[in-house]
Amino acid sequence: MIDWYQAIILAVVQGVTEFLPISSSAHLAMSPILLGWPDQGLAFDIAVHVGTLSAVLVFYRQDLQGMAGSWFGSLSGGPTDQNSQLVWYLAAATLPVAVVGVLANDFISSELRNLPVIATTTLIFGLLLGLADKRARLDSPVVSLTLTVAVIIGLSQALALIPGVSRSGVTITAALLLGMDRQSSARFSFLLSIPVIASAGGLLALDLIGNGHGVNWRALFVAVAVSGVTAYFCIATFIRLLDKVGLMPFVYYRLTLAALLYFLIFY
Repeated sequence: MIDWYQAIILAVVQGVTEFLPISSSAHLAMSPILLGWPDQGLAFDIAVHVGTLSAVLVFYRQDLQGMAGSWFGSLSGGPTDQNSQLVWYLAAATLPVAVVGVLANDFISSELRNLPVIATTTLIFGLLLGLADKRARLDSPVVSLTLTVAVIIGLSQALALIPGVSRSGVTITAALLLGMDRQSSARFSFLLSIPVIASAGGLLALDLIGNGHGVNWRALFVAVAVSGVTAYFCIATFIRLLDKVGLMPFVYYRLTLAALLYFLIFY
């Protein structure tokens, strides 16, 4: 069982990195390795997932209410609008990661959660993020979200199961390369995180129940609160500054982190 201060630090790490294009799974995987801490355990992973899920639900609560109302209305014979279409787009984009997660989760967990993989994916997908940001700065026609675009973004999201790729990073990268603008790319990416985080948290919870792990509930409640508050302010700040600063600061961060990890690996 990790200590209180370790739980708070890791909850902050999760809250900050879940929605920034720098990979929360990589940071959570490498933090115990680099700091010599014990693995945080399934219960902690569930707690921080609940926290970050709560953050995105609160931040987009008005959007989600509108989407739910339009979608249920269309099912009962009402007109189909952009909000109801968006629900179907999110569902279609979620399918690839669900399939890959079921088929490859054990292999990824046992073989790919290591520093060489994290360093390589951090580097490669950091470069791709930079290319996508350059594409967003060009005066080219902006593409609207369609079912085809949503499915392609969903296929790219499946790569985020590999530590270091970054779910938000790879989906924003794909959206920008397909021609969407930064704000629309980030909004779809963050909305797309809702079914993914909820599903991941649910699977972890089932695993926790099945294995009968002991739970320190007070520590977990703190982890939920810390990761949730951190993630909320991270989303708000990212959206507010996205058009002003772009994505290059995250590209430079990823390249620096990759260089540091390679140094640790080889020296």
